[in-house]
Amino acid sequence: MVRRLGALMVVAGLVLGGWVAWQVWGTNWQSERRHTALVEDATRVWTEPGAAPTIESEYGDVSAVVRIPAFGQDYAVPLLEGTSDEALAAGFGRFADSARPGARGNFALAAHRITHGEPLRDMPGLDVGDEVVVETARATYTYVLDTAGDALEVPFTAGWVLAALPRNPDGGVQPSQADGQRLITLTTCSELFHTDDRLVAFGHLVETEPR
Repeated sequence: MVRRLGALMVVAGLVLGGWVAWQVWGTNWQSERRHTALVEDATRVWTEPGAAPTIESEYGDVSAVVRIPAFGQDYAVPLLEGTSDEALAAGFGRFADSARPGARGNFALAAHRITHGEPLRDMPGLDVGDEVVVETARATYTYVLDTAGDALEVPFTAGWVLAALPRNPDGGVQPSQADGQRLITLTTCSELFHTDDRLVAFGHLVETEPR
């Protein structure tokens, strides 16, 4: 019985280790392939006259490509509509009730910090003034961050960060409180592994270039 119990514990350990390895490395490999394929599809389709503003995929509708130069020249991640598990496994997700790229209000995005391609793994390294470039079928929008990537940590229930004009109830980090702005908000997990808190960074639109 002792030998059997020991063998079962070894098998359980191997299974658990394999699951962790898949979550940390396997999902990254899988999602990075999805990122590349979806970005290539969007880039190809949007060069055609009269192209549709979104591209259908099995993970959701792709509406933009997000580039963050601070993360490298090759950084390009698809933006999907909604924040379902499927969407976030394939790139950034846009919160459904938030503004669209370039529009007035708060263009709010979420992405994984670990696993599934890790689009915002290096979020704490973002600084004030770093750019977030959002390419759509119609235009390229350049946003500049007004707060650093590690300047604000909130519980996942802090819905105020998704408001059209986020106002911090504690009077801390928040966007400039002027109506009619074209804002961007980035959200991701505050820790690399399990956490109920989120890192949040705010920025504003500085340039719109028609495609």
